[in-house]
Formats: sequence, C-alpha cells, structure tokens
Amino acid sequence: MRIRFSDLSPDGVRMVVDWDKFLSGTSLFIPCVNTKEAYQQVLEVTKLGKHEVVSKVMVENGKYGVRIWRVV
Repeated sequence: MRIRFSDLSPDGVRMVVDWDKFLSGTSLFIPCVNTKEAYQQVLEVTKLGKHEVVSKVMVENGKYGVRIWRVV
C-alpha cells in the first residue's frame, strides 16, 4: 500500500488516521518508538486542516508512544 501524506509512519509502519473525525476535545494514541518523528508528522498533517493539537510522550498499556489531543 502507498503511504498518503495524511498517513503517519514514524517507525515505518503505516497508521491511517481519519483526520475529518478527529474532533475538538478528542485524542489519539500513536504507539511508536520514534516519538519526535510522530510529533513532526502530526504537525505537518494538521497544518493542512489548521488544527491545533497538544501532545505528550507517554506509556499506555505498556506501550510507548505519543498521545495527541485536538484542542481546536
């Protein structure tokens, strides 16, 4: 499968996010090792929709990654 600009792949594994359904007040967890790359990819993609996001590196259910919250 081809990776689209709106897909995330910080560790080389494709993650499809339906950004249209990523509404204000919701969040998503991106399990990955390369958290800086995940954050950069989210910033690049969300600029297109002019979304504002907050992120935090964390461990959830024993998995390392980044949680992203949409605030606007």
